[in-house]
Amino acid sequence: MHAKYIYILATVLASAILPGCSDLKNDNPYTATLNTLTVTPVYPEGYGDGPQAGISVNITETGKGTEYTATTGADGKASIKVQDGIYRVTISYRTDEYIFNGSADRVRIIGEDKNLPVSMDMTEPGEIVIKEIYCGGCLCYPLEGTYMSDSYIILHNNTSQVQYLDSLCIGVADPYNATGTNVWVSRDDDGTSVLPDFVPVIQAVWKIKGDGKTFPLQPGEDAVVCIFGAIDHTRQYPLSVDLNKPGYFVCYNIEYFPNTRYHPVPGDNISSDRYLDVVIKTGQANAYTFSVNSPAVVIFKAEGTTIEDFVSSEDAIVQKPGSSSDRIVKLPIEWVLDGVEVFTGSSAGNVKRLDPGIDAGYANFSAPYLGHTLFRKTDAQASEDKGFEVLVDTNNSLNDFYERNEQSLHE
Repeated sequence: MHAKYIYILATVLASAILPGCSDLKNDNPYTATLNTLTVTPVYPEGYGDGPQAGISVNITETGKGTEYTATTGADGKASIKVQDGIYRVTISYRTDEYIFNGSADRVRIIGEDKNLPVSMDMTEPGEIVIKEIYCGGCLCYPLEGTYMSDSYIILHNNTSQVQYLDSLCIGVADPYNATGTNVWVSRDDDGTSVLPDFVPVIQAVWKIKGDGKTFPLQPGEDAVVCIFGAIDHTRQYPLSVDLNKPGYFVCYNIEYFPNTRYHPVPGDNISSDRYLDVVIKTGQANAYTFSVNSPAVVIFKAEGTTIEDFVSSEDAIVQKPGSSSDRIVKLPIEWVLDGVEVFTGSSAGNVKRLDPGIDAGYANFSAPYLGHTLFRKTDAQASEDKGFEVLVDTNNSLNDFYERNEQSLHE
């Protein structure tokens, strides 16, 4: 072969090979710069166990969704090399007594190493937890189109003691969608997201009635709360669910939310004492707003006061910045019994709304309008030991939930 052609062939092969080579030197134009991210969990004051080794740290690049895992060493720190990007960091683990969670969102790592302290929240396992969120609707099959007026959540008693649903409240955090403009998140000096010290509950607060012991929930027992119509949706849409069942609760108040497409008169099996009260309405919509792909749901009870007195107090309700009509309830984080942050899997623009003490991670929801649902995992060993269903509860929905292909109430 002529020497000129040998040189050209060698040059082409070299250019094809170089982009995939493993040389990590910064002066190599064919490789991405790698930076060292060092994550240091910072524990609550008074927690005396010191640095914890063997703690898993989850790191996600928000643009591409690339995930990394690092583990803390004897010094309590976890280090990993990552490319330039914007990252979400979550830490979650539990001991026999406590759950520890921490997170940092929108962490910018551009062109240099970064040391990231992450504050850890210490909480006790939840008594009443959210077992299922069905928000995505289903197909109208055999008709054409999609249907979304059948949302519900399921609550679960995760303890060996009777719990009471009386005065338990339900709300969603602003913004309604994880990809919406989040006016409540600020940025620190290096651009990392900082969440507020309250939950911005939007649109309304719903409350289960009762005198304190009207609605007991036995160990391992579930309670269904219909967000929309407590009717048999399967009569018209077979892929939907029958929500007209004795014992079900429903968010229904025709005075505040008169749109009958989403709030029809409950079925004959739903007793009126299980219609939830609207404690306060802070928006203008004629139907309650519940995201079809990424709600942030919280359940809570007022402490040291009633929820009615709280929402009547000064500074409990504030105007949403940039909106002339919407207000929010500044819900104290310590009142939250459980919360689930849902991200839409189709977007890189998800931003957290819930404090890591409520949910350090998120449950990824990928398929609205297909009858899919978000479902909490079962702790098989704990269930066997205690003799009733015990659900996984790490206060991190990334670990606790999975997306199932059919609603648990579908028959």
